[in-house]
Amino acid sequence: MRVILASASPRRLELLRYAIKEFEVSPAAVDESLPDYIAAEAAAEFLAVKKAGFIAGANPECLVIGCDTVVISDGIILGKPADYNDAVQMLTKLSGKTHTVITGVCFFYRGKSMSFSESTSVQFYPLSGDDIKNYAGTGEPFDKAGAYGIQGCGCMLVKRIDGDFNNVVGLPVSRLKRELDIFLKMQF
Repeated sequence: MRVILASASPRRLELLRYAIKEFEVSPAAVDESLPDYIAAEAAAEFLAVKKAGFIAGANPECLVIGCDTVVISDGIILGKPADYNDAVQMLTKLSGKTHTVITGVCFFYRGKSMSFSESTSVQFYPLSGDDIKNYAGTGEPFDKAGAYGIQGCGCMLVKRIDGDFNNVVGLPVSRLKRELDIFLKMQF
C-alpha cells in the first residue's frame, strides 16, 4: 500500500518513520483559515481532515495521513509567528503559564476516513525579557506553532508537560500507530 504524509514538517516526517518505514511526502497546499464555528480545541483536527482530504482527492488508492498542530493559550490559537516581534509577543504570552498543544491526525483511504486529536499540557517557566529575546533570536520559533520547538532550544523554556512529548513536537506517533492499526483492520 502506498502511503502519503500530507505535511511538509521535517519533525513529522522523522516521527512517522517510527511507525511506517516507507512513505511519500506531499504537502497539502490548502487554505488554513478557520470558519467561525470551529472551536479552538477542534481546529487541529479540522485542518488535518482538510489536508488529508485534499491529497486523497488526487490519490484515492493511497493511504493519506494529514496532520496539524495548534497551540492554545487562554482560548486563543497561537499559530506560527510572522516575524521576530510576533514571536516575542507569543513567548511573552506563554511565559509562566500553562498552555495546550493539540495535534489533529486524519487517515484517508479509498473514500473512508478516520480522525482524532491528541492534547498535551505544557507549562513554561517565567521568562525574562532577555530569555524571550535570546530565544526568538535563534530563529528556531519561526516555523513552529506557538513560537517554540520543545525538541530544540525551546526545551529550556519548558517547566513540565502532561501528556505525549511527541505530540508537542507535532505528531503523537504512538497513538497514531494504534489508531492506524484499527483503521486498517476496518478496511480489510
